[in-house]
Amino acid sequence: MTYFMLLMMVALILGLIAVASNPTPYFAALGLVVAAGVGCGILIGSGGPFLSLVLFLIYLGGMLVVFAYSAALAAEPFPEAWGSRSVLLYVLVYSTGVLLVGGSFLGGWYEGSWVVVDGLKELCLLRGDISGVAMMYSFGGSMLVICAWVLFLTLLVVLELTRGLSRGALRAV
Repeated sequence: MTYFMLLMMVALILGLIAVASNPTPYFAALGLVVAAGVGCGILIGSGGPFLSLVLFLIYLGGMLVVFAYSAALAAEPFPEAWGSRSVLLYVLVYSTGVLLVGGSFLGGWYEGSWVVVDGLKELCLLRGDISGVAMMYSFGGSMLVICAWVLFLTLLVVLELTRGLSRGALRAV
């Protein structure tokens, strides 16, 4: 399980590098979807499947708005892909930075420090995920409603921006 979680963390870092290094919003949105999916997989491996589900649904709503907005703003016929030189240079720079920062923390991490939520399940009455759900709804319910309202408002703004003057395209900003 530790090797699987390590693989998921490496995939998360690669997804974040794909988001940060790509100037084209289409491919950056794909990297964002990969990073969100892998991040939710890390949460599932740590013992939080419900939180992972809620987070992924919120990410999907937010990424839908971001992708619609970026597709409306960047209607270029030949977008730069991951194989172009400028993108590969950014990937190399970001990967080197991640390796340098990760190498500085390498000595303090060991395999025994990975403890999941239900690691001490013999001493608990409830699963760790269930108590986290109760905490999220008791203290985070208002924030969940505010986030849903902001996503809805953002969707309306994006739809209004992309409508233009009844032509279906964005006007020059």
